[in-house]
Amino acid sequence: MSLAVDADQHALAQSVAAFARKIAPLSQTREHLSDYAAGVMPTGVWTALCEPGLHALHLPAEYGGDDCGLDTLAVVVEQLSAALFPGPYLSTVTASALVMAATDAGALLADFGAGVTGAVVTGPDLRAMRDGEGWVVSGVSDPALGLTGAERVVVRAAVAGDPEASLWFWLGPADLATQAGAVSSIRMTPAEAVDLTRSLARAEFDAYPVDAGRVLDGIDPAVAELWTTTLAAAEATGICRWCLDTTVEYIRVRHQFGRPIGSFQAVQHKAALMLVRAEVASAVTWDAARAETQPTGQRLLAAANAALTVLPAAIDQAVDCVSLLGGIGFTWEHDAHLYWRRAIALAAVVGGEDAAARALGERALLAERDFSFVDADTLPELRATVGGVLDTVAALADDEIPSEGWSPARGGARRAVLADAGLVAPHWPRPYGLGAGPAEQAVIAEEFARRGLERTELGIGAWVLPTLIEHGDDEQREQFVTATMLGDIIWCQLFSEPGAGSDLAGLSTAARKVDGGWIINGQKVWNSQAQEADWAVCLARTDTEVPRHAGLTYFLIPMNAEGVEVRPLRQVTGIWEFNEVFLDEVFVPDSQVVAEPGDGWRIAVTTLSNERVAMGSATFGHGSSTLVRRLLESGDHTGTRDDAVRVLGRNTALELSVAALNLRDVVARMNDRTDGNGSSNSIRKVWNAIAQRDATRALASILGPRAAIGHPEQPYTFDFLGLPAILFGGGTIEIQLNIIARRVLRLPQ
Repeated sequence: MSLAVDADQHALAQSVAAFARKIAPLSQTREHLSDYAAGVMPTGVWTALCEPGLHALHLPAEYGGDDCGLDTLAVVVEQLSAALFPGPYLSTVTASALVMAATDAGALLADFGAGVTGAVVTGPDLRAMRDGEGWVVSGVSDPALGLTGAERVVVRAAVAGDPEASLWFWLGPADLATQAGAVSSIRMTPAEAVDLTRSLARAEFDAYPVDAGRVLDGIDPAVAELWTTTLAAAEATGICRWCLDTTVEYIRVRHQFGRPIGSFQAVQHKAALMLVRAEVASAVTWDAARAETQPTGQRLLAAANAALTVLPAAIDQAVDCVSLLGGIGFTWEHDAHLYWRRAIALAAVVGGEDAAARALGERALLAERDFSFVDADTLPELRATVGGVLDTVAALADDEIPSEGWSPARGGARRAVLADAGLVAPHWPRPYGLGAGPAEQAVIAEEFARRGLERTELGIGAWVLPTLIEHGDDEQREQFVTATMLGDIIWCQLFSEPGAGSDLAGLSTAARKVDGGWIINGQKVWNSQAQEADWAVCLARTDTEVPRHAGLTYFLIPMNAEGVEVRPLRQVTGIWEFNEVFLDEVFVPDSQVVAEPGDGWRIAVTTLSNERVAMGSATFGHGSSTLVRRLLESGDHTGTRDDAVRVLGRNTALELSVAALNLRDVVARMNDRTDGNGSSNSIRKVWNAIAQRDATRALASILGPRAAIGHPEQPYTFDFLGLPAILFGGGTIEIQLNIIARRVLRLPQ
């Protein structure tokens, strides 16, 4: 998905994309690279951009704008970037956004609304000092995009002696022009830009006196950082999308060894990871844009996350694009290097990864990102109803019987009240749930959190029951759904086999028909919770004469049935959660077949889809920022505090990106913008696994000698050893990449 989430934004995105292709095709841009480097726009390009008001969407209507927010402007920036629209668009809208945040800057806003170009000049070497009632500025700026040729320049200089304060002011063309032979206190020095489609320059100030009328007061640093970073991130998402589309188009048709290279699994996996990266970049940028209306702490978290996650992603995406294009992608004539260059330039002007990691780490010590998307007054009647039930629940004793390990708890008076009210799984249809949509679920979750109550865990039952609700008969639903919600039944899943792990169609467990039912023989493995389960869902082959997908049947098996043997498998953590299950002449009556014989594959897809939803949105349990914070607070980390803070920043970014993916998927569904093929489940599952893997490794890097201490004295290493459950659960990363490559990217078999 692009940054657009609703119908209006999608229409805008399509319109802008078509506009960019028409006004500034890449072939035309290539002809004018020297002009763009000099800050000169070819005749008609900037005028054409300004005519529909694309330069001023975010500005107040009184200054020629449309009062659109950061989220809408980001959609436009993304689409123009995907077309590699040249010139000072990004620098101009960034500059005007900063002016919009100032007080009493109406005249300057009117200039931007009228179509002047702009740039933003900053840098740690710029210093402002008081000079009587005014200011003088000295120092050399960082390289600034669009500075050469800019008609209005916004400058930020640090106030000497006050590290928290900044002086903002603006310059016009006359301020930057140096007459021949004249001595000036400001000088602009053009630089050779990596991004060939834009100008680049530094500004050098030598005790430059700032006129009081040029000072921009009231600019909130958090607002400035959010707009600057989010707009750059929006450009980066456009680059990610172009690189993905270009790569996929090429590998579908490029042949080697008599077949499309897109049919090779190694190529498919790399392309699928490019899609995952593009989706993560979009989600994080979208999350940053929505922070516009949130408090300062939220803006700072979102901005730092975008800087750390999205800007480097565009560089990686471009490199992977060139790699999969092969030699042709490494030529001057191919456009890939132009996008690569822009990605490098964007990341450079926003700031380095270490700085972003440090900033996010420090901010994560002070606040947590708010991913709520409903207001306190949303759905008041539902809040009152749910609140009343939860108040009753809170007054009851917490008498659930805990299970060992991963299995859910059993029974309890609280759970009975929740089940009766439809609050165990409110998203399920009535009478089992409330048929709650995303907004209703969010309200319910807030009411639970407000009272400090934990949501009911169903374990594998959360994957099984939706399958029975959709595909089971009335007797099966009556027997199993309510009992599971009450905690009277724990489920396990008997799918994987020693010879057919993720390849379910290759399973060999067989069921033969007898009077009144079926006799099942076979072996299953990697069965979580089987040691405590009361019932199992089981796939078995009932027909060997049809294609292997078509000969499977979905059974419900009591785990205490004669012939069922559970043997625990000890994991590397030292505990038993996996099992192998042997089925020896196990009789299953016809009433425990779900749907019809031969429907097993179709039904199993529903169960697996629910498993991937659960695994993709699972709590970030490995390498979590909570564990890093604990090390920081105790000082029990190796290296410097700065090392640990940067690890906290990187791990927080991984957590926030997972949460942003989940939330954007929810909002897309609320706007009827679903993928239609379940691809988001696989994408979220892959990224969740990768994120927790990388976070766990980063956590281990600051443990030092403590990493040699095992559980229970040292929970950190135990956390690392438990990681494979996330990597395997719901299907391995590699299997999910196969799904993404073939079902989403439509790469050839």
